Amino acid sequence: MKVSISRPTPLAEVLSEQGKQVQPTRSRGHVRRLSIYIVLVVCSLAFLSPFLWMISTSLKPSQEVFVFPPRLLPSSVQWHNYFDGWMALPFTRFLTNTVLVTVAAIIGNLVSCALPAYAFARLRARGSRFAFMLMLATMMIPIEVTIVPIFLLYSKVHLINTLWTLIIPPWLGYPFSIFLLRQSFLSLPREMDEAARIEGATHFQILTKIILPLSKPALGAVAIIAFVGNWNNLLAPLIYLRSTDNYTLAIGLNLFYGQSLTAYNQLMAVSVLSILPIVITFFFAQRYFIRGVALTGMDR
Repeated sequence: MKVSISRPTPLAEVLSEQGKQVQPTRSRGHVRRLSIYIVLVVCSLAFLSPFLWMISTSLKPSQEVFVFPPRLLPSSVQWHNYFDGWMALPFTRFLTNTVLVTVAAIIGNLVSCALPAYAFARLRARGSRFAFMLMLATMMIPIEVTIVPIFLLYSKVHLINTLWTLIIPPWLGYPFSIFLLRQSFLSLPREMDEAARIEGATHFQILTKIILPLSKPALGAVAIIAFVGNWNNLLAPLIYLRSTDNYTLAIGLNLFYGQSLTAYNQLMAVSVLSILPIVITFFFAQRYFIRGVALTGMDR
């Protein structure tokens, strides 16, 4: 009886077979990654095209704004459009009012939203879940429905045509910001609260010394949302403000539209200057915004 002993497969042959199997997988991975990059580049160009066209228009002479066929690059760069557009109206005053309202709104939003968010996330009380659902239900009310009663309220207390009409609302809290902070607070372990409470810390100390320092991404997201929302706000200033001294940048840009002639190149120039703070802020703080929004779905 013959016993056949199989010859062991050489290591080189095994590695060769594995390499043949891995190479198609790697090729498919490279193709998939390349296709994703191509789609992202195309989508980015599509989203950036209005911004690029706005910059191009801001540097064109007046006679080239509506030339056909349209040209992306101007024949001669007109840098003075930025200075002429800024000096056409008191935009320095508009910028001061916008900065004042925006800074006050960011601080008010953080303070007024952190307190109820901590209460909803950490304190146990009868009916707290119903109160939270009721607070979220207010997000479904269109802002246009509340314009008339808020206007009547401001007129009764003689706040019409003052910046207080834009500063006070953020200090009363926004439901979405409260929801965002509550979800971030829920992701933190409660053992930290219990340890701090054993040491004699109050709820306010727990919030300011433990919860808030660990919730910087969510606070950054709330601050960015408040910044963008108040910097670009047009509806509220258009309704509550009457005098030019109280106008913001959004209303100032709207004043460029004349009855007979509109300097679109200067309008685009001032528009570029007005959105630069938003672009710079989001560029440097986008990681806080993304992390803060990503934490909203975490619950314990």
